[in-house]
Amino acid sequence: MKKEKKPDYVVFDEETQSYNGKMLPYSSSLSAPKITPPDVTSWKNSHIVSANNQFKAKYESIQKEYERMMQSYEYNDLVYGAKFNFEPIVGKTYHLYRAVDKSTFLSLIAPTECNFDYLGSFTLGPDKIWEKLRTR
Repeated sequence: MKKEKKPDYVVFDEETQSYNGKMLPYSSSLSAPKITPPDVTSWKNSHIVSANNQFKAKYESIQKEYERMMQSYEYNDLVYGAKFNFEPIVGKTYHLYRAVDKSTFLSLIAPTECNFDYLGSFTLGPDKIWEKLRTR
């Protein structure tokens, strides 16, 4: 049995044994109008710039948040590494000083009341994270 060959311009699907010319997303006839896709280059370029600006702004925001977090980490490392002989109370202000032997200690004494090497004032938050207070 010889298989019947369809002409090239006939769109016939061998698997489903059906004509599917009307289902194709493109023209299947030589007499069909030319399909020209719209030029979206300018749209892409303008939106690429907009998207890149949003990514850059988000990146800079994340970078600033990271720097704040690392600074907070360093303050906490400094305060928790200091010597103190009392249990700090949440919300109270404490002062960090450097001793003559270059070790650090936490004190209740304000910098105006002593002559120690003052490093900063801190308060203990409810999450047990030390926050540096802006002084002077």
